[in-house]
Amino acid sequence: MASEPKILLVGCGGIGGITAAQLARAGGDVTVVTGNPEISRAIATHGVRIRDLDGKEWSQRLSQTAVKASDLFSHGRYDLCMVATKLTTLGEVLGEVRPLLSDGAPIVCMQNGLPESHAASIVGADPVVGCVVGFGATLVEPGFSQRTSPGGFQVGRLLPRTNDVELIRLADLLGRAIPTKIVDDLSGVRWSKLAINCATSTLGAIGGDTLGRLLSHRFVRRLVLEVWRELCAVADCEGVRLAKVAGTIDITKLALSDDDKRHSLGSLPLFLKHSILLGIGLKFRRMRSSMAVAIERGRKPEIDWLNGEIVRRGAQHGVSTPLNRELVTLVHDLVAKRTKPGLETLYGVYLRLTNGQLGTTMSAAPPVLQRADDANTSLRIEPR
Repeated sequence: MASEPKILLVGCGGIGGITAAQLARAGGDVTVVTGNPEISRAIATHGVRIRDLDGKEWSQRLSQTAVKASDLFSHGRYDLCMVATKLTTLGEVLGEVRPLLSDGAPIVCMQNGLPESHAASIVGADPVVGCVVGFGATLVEPGFSQRTSPGGFQVGRLLPRTNDVELIRLADLLGRAIPTKIVDDLSGVRWSKLAINCATSTLGAIGGDTLGRLLSHRFVRRLVLEVWRELCAVADCEGVRLAKVAGTIDITKLALSDDDKRHSLGSLPLFLKHSILLGIGLKFRRMRSSMAVAIERGRKPEIDWLNGEIVRRGAQHGVSTPLNRELVTLVHDLVAKRTKPGLETLYGVYLRLTNGQLGTTMSAAPPVLQRADDANTSLRIEPR
């Protein structure tokens, strides 16, 4: 990576907008591909507008903004690519931007889920860097991002390297703008965040309410623990040890155990698990599911790359994941308007689960990510 790298950031939603603005504010040479003419026009007119946690607003001009990656072919090569799109379009995005990058340019995956393995299948493992985003953000309007929770970046590789100078330089560059930490066990951090998203984002979309209200119901908390039980079983087969969330929450220990399943009420460990989830619900009581917002806006939700990832990998290892499979189906039903979000919909899942009606057969898993060279569609950027 060059000493003063040209940075290409793809996707300018909540996460992407804040990242682009912070990097440019710190002196970075940042070009953004938005995929949305309205966002590009707004940035060209006002710069990227930001609202911080304290309510203060500011704006930042970028080096350049383009709607399509192909608009940048005459502007030279880029030394670093940060992909802040939804995982649903990762393959197409990488196919479009790869010709714009200099040899060896790091490609930083900022998505939820497990994007690094999918990116490596397209561009190879060498340039791929994982970036777990710790802060929350939303797109208020085109070109205007609001930070909703604090946090920074955790960066790493699926296969750590000894004396990884390139990763150290990348962390230093990002750290000038946003607090950045290098993690040796990227998989552990990724799977922990996947567990959070598989529970809160998915159940929030199906339940159609804020996290606080949903987690106030015992049966919803039970669904969270059951989702984590299946996820941890798959992670164990993958050889992954989940990292503690925020350094304190151990999802492996929170996940429903065999002993917990033998106690419907009265178990002290189960009581403590429910208490922790009640605390999480209280702390994030106003949080809405990003998946619910995506569905409302007519965008493709990331369900196949969250709970669907667990279903796929579970099938590969012979691990039954009936609850996660049911949640994948329900979210697709929401998109197709075959069902409506609501507490009663979630309660129906709980009843089928406790009555053993979800089934344990492993039918066809959700579709895998389409490779960029197999796609017949043009670039569709769904920003984070």
